[in-house]
Amino acid sequence: MSDYQHFVNSISDDVLDENIKTLEPIKQHTFTKLGGVADLFITPSSFTEIQAVLKQAKKFNIPVTILGSGSNVIVRDGGIRGITLCLTKFNHISIKNDAITAQSGAAIIAVSNFALKNELTGLEFACGIPGSVGGALYMNAGAYGGQISDVLEKARVITRNGEIVTMSKEELQLGYRKSIFMNRDYVILEAEFQLKQGDHKLIKREMDEFTIARQSKQPLEYPSCGSVFKRPPGHYAGKLIQDSKLQGTRVGGAEVSKKHAGFIVNIDQATSNDYIDLINVIKGTVKKNFEIDLETEVIFLGEES
Repeated sequence: MSDYQHFVNSISDDVLDENIKTLEPIKQHTFTKLGGVADLFITPSSFTEIQAVLKQAKKFNIPVTILGSGSNVIVRDGGIRGITLCLTKFNHISIKNDAITAQSGAAIIAVSNFALKNELTGLEFACGIPGSVGGALYMNAGAYGGQISDVLEKARVITRNGEIVTMSKEELQLGYRKSIFMNRDYVILEAEFQLKQGDHKLIKREMDEFTIARQSKQPLEYPSCGSVFKRPPGHYAGKLIQDSKLQGTRVGGAEVSKKHAGFIVNIDQATSNDYIDLINVIKGTVKKNFEIDLETEVIFLGEES
């Protein structure tokens, strides 16, 4: 019996069978529709299930990769070895006074809409950000002048040893598209957002304006991972790519969007290698033209084929 089977048997009392899959195609769980297979793909829906998976994974020395909604990741064509812990079923949202608490698998758009429903202002900027609360916190996601750190109060995380810890915003070391989670082996469980009372009509109006702007400027008709590159100091990545005349440049099924140069879209059954090769073309061209090193915002997971 393999270590994987021993592991699955060890969590059978805590994790529902329907939440465990083997050799799961990752492309079914990412916005780019890219990636190989996950050896074990587990979608827990409770604290208990997450704790059980982490505890037994450590016991059997099986690596664990965390995946949210797959909006800002590129999973390589070789897939992911070990366990992929996908948190999209772990998605409860609640409110107490002017604070909203959302589990890490909840869509950040859903949290923004929940705030609107309860006439709370502060998360309007997130109304069009794809991805989960956990991913948004990991990246300190932002748009239209706002970012997660503006409204985050605290977060609960679980260590790979199974210890649940509450961390303040200061402890999370949030900066431009970065957080402590990039350097710590924590699993984000939930986040609390401190908001303010607002006027429903005004909140809705701002969200509608952001939505219209997003629809007019971004290539939402194709699979993509959103903005590929971080903003270099004093510049915009999309403008540098546009000025390098790279829009429409294609590698395999991946193309620099003609609508927004900061996006790479999957227009024809692209592979992860197509994406990665095109990213390298962009970085090399921008470096040659402007002596600027573009840094990717997207997260790479898995193994090469």
